[in-house]
Amino acid sequence: MKSDALRYRIIPLIVACPLFLQNLDTSVMATALPSIAESLRIPVLDLNLAIASYVISLAVFLPASAWLSERFGSRRVFCAAVLVFSLGSALCGVASTLLQLILFRLLQGAGGAMMVPVGRSILLRSVPPDRMVSAMVWFTIPGAIGRMMGPFFGGAIVTIASWHWIFLVNIPFGILGVAMAMMFIDEDEKPTPGAAVDMDVLGLAMLGSGLLGLLGGLELFGKHLLPSAVVTGMILAGTLALLLYAAHCRRHPKPILDFSVLRFPVFRTSVMGGMPVRVAAIGALPFLLPLLFQIGLGMSPLKSGIVTMFVAVGSLATRAALAYVIRRFGFRTLLVGASLIMACLIASYGLFGAQTPIWVICCLLFACGLATSMVMVTLNTVAYTDVPRDRAPHATAMSSMAQQLSIALGVVIGASAVSFSSYLHHPETQGLQAGDFPVVFAGIALMTVWSTVAFRTLSPNDGNELRQQR
Repeated sequence: MKSDALRYRIIPLIVACPLFLQNLDTSVMATALPSIAESLRIPVLDLNLAIASYVISLAVFLPASAWLSERFGSRRVFCAAVLVFSLGSALCGVASTLLQLILFRLLQGAGGAMMVPVGRSILLRSVPPDRMVSAMVWFTIPGAIGRMMGPFFGGAIVTIASWHWIFLVNIPFGILGVAMAMMFIDEDEKPTPGAAVDMDVLGLAMLGSGLLGLLGGLELFGKHLLPSAVVTGMILAGTLALLLYAAHCRRHPKPILDFSVLRFPVFRTSVMGGMPVRVAAIGALPFLLPLLFQIGLGMSPLKSGIVTMFVAVGSLATRAALAYVIRRFGFRTLLVGASLIMACLIASYGLFGAQTPIWVICCLLFACGLATSMVMVTLNTVAYTDVPRDRAPHATAMSSMAQQLSIALGVVIGASAVSFSSYLHHPETQGLQAGDFPVVFAGIALMTVWSTVAFRTLSPNDGNELRQQR
């Protein structure tokens, strides 16, 4: 029994290695944005193309993760994905232009697209339901550590060395993750003859082109990098392709991404209702906070990174008591209460100014990290309670795609909102100022409130079987 308990801790930590890598990568890059922009001699807001290209690539390739896992085995796909992600990181580390950085980030995203959903599928397959709350808490720890380390790493690296090194720190962690997976995750079962499912190539083409057109068009909108007619055409074509895929999904016996998993009400609330809070917490905020601190408040990259770390410190600190809190209050109550607290704290960020004491900023960031952790861990834990285990690969792929879409939309919304606010406040002056951010954070807070409305549709008894964990 003791060996089983240890296994139920080690496996979540291993399959959470991708979350560590992704969160480290995103938070490091967000902190280093002003330094990268200065080095490449481009406007800082144009660098959201490098962030968005990664998450767009994630969203485009994510639908294939379920098929690849079933066809080649979860452990093989997991290890290959981590290696591709690490290769993309190495290439980003030698990029010298924005175009090169965008292309290598697309490769990075192709690897990242397979890491998280396949890892979650391994977790659901390896851990029994009565151990899932504890396992999910362990599963979220590496991601929180990545978010905690990233801002400090980013600030320290661009202070003492070249920004190129921010991508190279992923490589040893990726190699370690593959080694641990080979040691502790069971070997993939050999597929029985005739068991392999043919890939839905047409569905993959529709879904991939739809996501690429819609997200790419939204990202390029207003940047004058392509003619406005081309950008509008991308958005319309992407929307049409997604509608065609929705019709195709209903007819195909084995679609590349099965939308029918959204029929399960708890899972649907987690994915669709949780999207606004994810857009705010894991998309917009990591992009906006470094800009506020470095450009709006004049902090150095290192100081900005240290201050931003308090969000992740708060997120990590809540892990010790979260399993007890879930059992004590239940999933619905915790989601509604924590997301309302998040909204209030996010809105308070718009009040930060040059005279705001650092300890006040750090305390509010820490508190928001606590609330965010409660929402995210609770969502990830309760999401699959009404999903049959044989549908888990499609459910995890759907959930991961929704999460990456949220990040992409968060970056797009954050960049567009702060750019528009800057134009309204001082159209003759280029660049961002502290006064451009309050209305932006207020809007992000309202998005979080939107999710609260969806969480109220959950039943107080949803997830009760997970609360009875030994």
